[in-house]
Amino acid sequence: MATKRQRGNTWHYVIKRAGLLPKPVYLTFDTEAEGDAYVARLESLLDNEIIPPELQESGKGEPKTVAHLIRAYLNTVTVSSTDEGVLGVLLDRIGGVVLTRAGTYDWAEQWISEMKRIRRLSPVTIRHHAGALARCFDWGGRKKVTAVIVNPLRQLPRSYAGYTAEDRRVIGEDDLPQEQYRDRRLEPGEEIRIREILSGEKPKDHQRSLALPWQGALECLFGLALETAMRLREMFTLEFPQVDLPQATIFLEKTKNGSKRQVPLSSTAITLLKRYRDQVQCGDHGMSGFPTERRWLFPWWEGTQKALPRITARLSRQFSRIFSAAGCNNLHFHDLRHEASARFFERTDLSDLEISTITGHSDLRMLKRYANLRASTLAKRLW
Repeated sequence: MATKRQRGNTWHYVIKRAGLLPKPVYLTFDTEAEGDAYVARLESLLDNEIIPPELQESGKGEPKTVAHLIRAYLNTVTVSSTDEGVLGVLLDRIGGVVLTRAGTYDWAEQWISEMKRIRRLSPVTIRHHAGALARCFDWGGRKKVTAVIVNPLRQLPRSYAGYTAEDRRVIGEDDLPQEQYRDRRLEPGEEIRIREILSGEKPKDHQRSLALPWQGALECLFGLALETAMRLREMFTLEFPQVDLPQATIFLEKTKNGSKRQVPLSSTAITLLKRYRDQVQCGDHGMSGFPTERRWLFPWWEGTQKALPRITARLSRQFSRIFSAAGCNNLHFHDLRHEASARFFERTDLSDLEISTITGHSDLRMLKRYANLRASTLAKRLW
């Protein structure tokens, strides 16, 4: 508890926390009510071993916080734009937590519980938050930035992000965020209509065809997505040397989950890329003005990390217009990755592991959604 006393017309407070604060904190207020309210807030945070920003000082004896770790990580490592955004949020929300506290399993459990019971975050968001911080702790342990030997976030059970019966009891509600997987696939005739719109045909009930800058590049993106299950960003950031047509592969140096992978190309994908190459060289199909000496395969990206979210959003909006014009309601570009993955199960005899190597799913559980597709295909072959 803080000590306080009145001196003349002001109130003076002293806050001491051995092992948490390097030295006593002295505060002065004009009124007792103001001082009591402010100090009560500070002590509530200190009780949870959180050092408020106003009490964090620079100096050798300063206890390191999660904010120290995140800033060091972001200043040293090139992270994905997704992780960068998530860690920016965590800086505000848990940056003041002392690392010796955050490095314990009890704190990890408490943090996950807070995200569910107080913030009501979806399981997907909770996993994004925990995953980004876990990677931060992994780096901190390797670089001796923290004294954490075992990353507590790596010890959480597999189902940690889902809402349990106990969570519902504590919150007192049944309608809580649940796992949501999009299962939108292309319906019969949709792929044909989309290709027609991409080739310049006039949409139904429209007076003219859509204006599609770099039309050939958009056609190639659409076809490549269906043939490879590559993500949108993985495709529009491709460089020419990554595409090896003689070996029928595309090499991805860095993917969403941070790993490298080699994507095999079907004969259809190879034909598609050769056609696109010819369009670029001849300036055909909306590709006039595209310099062949460019480093990148597609015309939208110039190599800056800062532009990635903007280009992703721009292309997503462009394809939303195309899908809408083709009469494909509620179809997103990322759904093409789901469609391509499903086709691998339906049309090939590849194993789950082989398919995950192509698609880049780091967790085979993500592919379980497609298992019923293979079962239904096999059933048709029975007598």
